[in-house]
Amino acid sequence: MNQFGPSFSFLGVPSCDLAALPDADVVILGAPYDGGTSHRPGTRFGPQAIRQACYLPQDGSRPSLAMGVDALKDLRVFDAGDVEMYAPESTASLQRLEDAVFAVADAGAIPVVLGGDHTIAWPDATGVARKLGYGRVSMVHFDAHADTGDTEYGSLVGHGQPMRRLIESGALRGDRFLQLGLRGYWPEPQTLDWMAGQGLRSYEMTEIVARGLDECLTEAFAIATDECDGVFLSVDVDVVDPGMAPGTGTPEPGGLTSRQLLDAVRRCCYELPIVGVDVVEVAPPYDHAEITAFLANRVVLEALSAIARRRRGDPWDPRRPLLQGR
Repeated sequence: MNQFGPSFSFLGVPSCDLAALPDADVVILGAPYDGGTSHRPGTRFGPQAIRQACYLPQDGSRPSLAMGVDALKDLRVFDAGDVEMYAPESTASLQRLEDAVFAVADAGAIPVVLGGDHTIAWPDATGVARKLGYGRVSMVHFDAHADTGDTEYGSLVGHGQPMRRLIESGALRGDRFLQLGLRGYWPEPQTLDWMAGQGLRSYEMTEIVARGLDECLTEAFAIATDECDGVFLSVDVDVVDPGMAPGTGTPEPGGLTSRQLLDAVRRCCYELPIVGVDVVEVAPPYDHAEITAFLANRVVLEALSAIARRRRGDPWDPRRPLLQGR
């Protein structure tokens, strides 16, 4: 069941029950939580928007022109609906999400979580680490913000703190934590000092522009796969410039283009052993013409298509003409 609005699955894939998971490659979960939001709320409506944001039929099929696969058919993809989450009960809500993600990972499937604010990355990655082992999962994190703050309004729980909680808990190693797209005027020097002490590798937009996104990704991938068994991919839509993704709670000008993000997500999921994904911070009340929801929907599809192509095993060349060999 979806918590807000009518119940339907991601683009029409089969629904499933967490209590009796089918034999699946991927299980989609909704995390309709925005209790950790520090500015504009509304991401509780994100999962519903991401599931339906498409002009094509909700028929459980999406052939990718770029990857030459139909991920929703080639992979066994199911949607388990929303985890029950309410802002006033953050501890219980986040624990339910962690348990749901662990159940999916424990069943041998990749959890793909639709947020929700970025607080959910804490239980998402922890749930996967419970299965693979603390310190055995690295993270590739696309975001305008580092999300490594200590407290917000006196609370350890919030969308500006999940990455710090993950590292402090030991679920993820700081020196296998790769952040791309940071920019703007936060965090403050003390938090940057803490990040440096933990060994994080954070690519601010100025570096990405100077070196090129592809070069930065290649470097990040080498770090992410060193001494780790899997990679968790966390995508905050505010990594994209708000001109292309206005529907988010803390917009920061000067980000990636939507094209850059989609290409980067495709590379991540084709080249890396992805063990979990979340797509967060879609806030429909601030969206325009569903621009941000459409982008987030395509981020999920690019991730699934690249995972499907990676599992197929044959080489993929992005320079190959679309109709070659037909």
